[in-house]
Amino acid sequence: MHYHNFGRTGRPVSNIGFGAWQIGGSWGSVSEEDGRAALNAALDSGINFIDTADVYGDGRSEKIIADVLAKRGGEKPFVATKAGRRLDPHVASGYNLENLEGFIDRSLKNLKVERLDLLQLHCPPTEAFYDPDVFAALDTIKAKGKIAEYGVSVEKVEEALKAIEYPGVASVQIIYNIFRQRPASLFFEQAKKKDIAVITRVPLASGLLSGKITRDTAFAEDDHRNFNRKGAAFDVGETFAGVPFDIALDAVEEVRRYVPGGETMAAFALRWILMNEAVTVAIPGARNAKQAKANASASDLPAISSDVMAAMQEIYQSRIAPHVHQRW
Repeated sequence: MHYHNFGRTGRPVSNIGFGAWQIGGSWGSVSEEDGRAALNAALDSGINFIDTADVYGDGRSEKIIADVLAKRGGEKPFVATKAGRRLDPHVASGYNLENLEGFIDRSLKNLKVERLDLLQLHCPPTEAFYDPDVFAALDTIKAKGKIAEYGVSVEKVEEALKAIEYPGVASVQIIYNIFRQRPASLFFEQAKKKDIAVITRVPLASGLLSGKITRDTAFAEDDHRNFNRKGAAFDVGETFAGVPFDIALDAVEEVRRYVPGGETMAAFALRWILMNEAVTVAIPGARNAKQAKANASASDLPAISSDVMAAMQEIYQSRIAPHVHQRW
């Protein structure tokens, strides 16, 4: 396992983290037993960065993390959570001091800690990024000692670029994978200049880049890959990276040609993300211990050749970019 400093915080984190959405909900049935096993396997593999949110299973994910860490003892990993999506309606004006502090207090209780390592705004409406009062509220909460650092989770590159204009923002979480390459063209350069930690989510495009999904794959009723394909519940970019399903499957077959023998496509796709030096940590999810261990193994894979990197760029430009590049 390889480690990077988490931006200007200086705290070392593994370059493969643990995305805890799957152990919370919206991915079909994942038992608490499997969720705990997946998290333990990730930690046993050297992963020391966990990303969760207060809405993952309405706190279930945070509570599982607290339980696992309490039983393990020892040095605590870096745990990042998010707040804001509990707002109903989900509007920019809801990102105020009173609401944010209330959400944070709930997460403190769920995670059984006195201070959050990192609190991220959970993909707020774009206009929230243009409101200095939102970030002033986070400064106030940080001054109270309830959060050590704060960052943002974004849908759009525009939002990421605006967020890092605020001096208190320590990190940006953004979708980045073989099928969503736009962040690398400008945002990553700016983040690196400002020593902003970059967390890359949806690294396997909701499982497409595992190479295991086919046109006949059936998804459970409560799996977002079933109910959110057209953005009915939240931003469609969070499901299959926003790429139309059939087009994505054809592109997956192109990617498969370049996966080295002995490697899984999932590990290859994660290694592709780590090829960009601006990336601090990629956060694949896992439904069980086997998946968690496989994800962790990507950290130690050899570098991808320039020819193969160029091929991934070509697949993106010719097959995927027309559907996603300017949207996010």
